[in-house]
Amino acid sequence: MRFDEAYSGKVFIKSRPTHEDAKAIIFGMPMDWTVSFRPGSRFGPNRIREASIGLEEYSPYLDRHLEDVSYFDAGDIPLPFGNPARSIAMIREYADQIIEKGKFPLGLGGEHLVTWPLIEAIYQKYPDLAVIHIDAHADLRVDYEGEPLSHSTPIRKACEKIGAENVYSFGIRSGDRDEFRYAEESGLYMAKFEVAKPLKEILPKLAGRPVYVTIDIDVLDPAFAPGTGTAEAGGISSREMLEAIHAIAQSDVHVVGADLVEVAPNYDPTEQTVIAASKFVREILLGWVK
Repeated sequence: MRFDEAYSGKVFIKSRPTHEDAKAIIFGMPMDWTVSFRPGSRFGPNRIREASIGLEEYSPYLDRHLEDVSYFDAGDIPLPFGNPARSIAMIREYADQIIEKGKFPLGLGGEHLVTWPLIEAIYQKYPDLAVIHIDAHADLRVDYEGEPLSHSTPIRKACEKIGAENVYSFGIRSGDRDEFRYAEESGLYMAKFEVAKPLKEILPKLAGRPVYVTIDIDVLDPAFAPGTGTAEAGGISSREMLEAIHAIAQSDVHVVGADLVEVAPNYDPTEQTVIAASKFVREILLGWVK
């Protein structure tokens, strides 16, 4: 599938009718084949789109309107159910097309494994890439119960690809002992429990560099985002997540792509998780797409 093919489903609010003049391409990656606890994140992208209808088009945080940025929602990649290897290959091929056209890829997950082919694609264009990883989980396992293709492994894969010293993790509060030891020994930067404060301290060090940002919705406390597959108590608030997004927007880093993953709406009948996620997407579009 190509990102410029016709799509007739739901789209994120104010999506442009065609991709030609769009600076950013929104696309869904409805995959939850490798989750270790609760499935359902494959339903996340469309529910985020639906929730966006309730958003105001103006951001008082950034004093920008969605009319100020041109983006196109290309819909979901039709991933083959239960086939993680083929799904990853399809996401990589899809991302390559977007990057080749010089557009900003903004992916909606889906489980966190979908981040891995996006980082691979971005790294091919930007060999000095840095990754900002915002998450409850370290995601630094080599494999999960013998399976290297797991939503527990994408950041370890990124470290091995671009160098652990180029990966910056924030909000981490869960993982096995070996993951935390790897972080300490590899040169990866890890801020435990908090996001906004340590992020603001690191951003000046990344000034001028191309940066990919991946956000796992479970970095939020379950009180703010119960609709996720592997919820972890002790997380940050929606307000702190917005503060982090705006800190990146107001910094001198060059954001070259991003994703928001692990929204599993069926576990949240209040829809507060998709409401928060859609607002984060709005602020990302307004703050990171230049």
